Amino acid sequence: METNPHPYVELAMQSVRHYLEHGIPLPCPNHLPGDFQEPRAVFVSIKNGQQLRGCIGNLSPAHDTLAGEIIHNAISAAARDPRFSAVTQDELPELTFSVDVLTPLEKVEDLSELDPDKYGLMVQYGEKQGVLLPDLDGVNTVADQLRICLKKGRIDPDDPYEMYRFEVQRYH
Repeated sequence: METNPHPYVELAMQSVRHYLEHGIPLPCPNHLPGDFQEPRAVFVSIKNGQQLRGCIGNLSPAHDTLAGEIIHNAISAAARDPRFSAVTQDELPELTFSVDVLTPLEKVEDLSELDPDKYGLMVQYGEKQGVLLPDLDGVNTVADQLRICLKKGRIDPDDPYEMYRFEVQRYH
């Protein structure tokens, strides 16, 4: 039995489809349900099977509404993730989308305050930062999470970096 995607995921999929067909972002709907009107930080992930195909997001809201954030991050995940070639229309039927809505960042003073299943991590040193969402396959320990964040941010483990955690509500 096929289930309908969550409205956030449906908006992400529509945004990518519209962008690929018309070359411009989907206009933000005029009459948004209450939760779509709130400014929230969002990551949009796109996969083909188990393979990541694109993932872009923000740690704090960049748009006035959650809907605007989803639209722009979905397009960026599909067309502007520098790790991947742009998604094509032919691929769309094979792709799955997820939308992670983030809580505000919380400064972490000790590794004991982290849990890779529950919290995402942002590590920052100067202008450099590495970010990892929570509950990812293959990230089983806090040490794994920290190592990956430092590597993504090109931060030396000996640098005096700061750590911030966040939680996500993941929608499929």
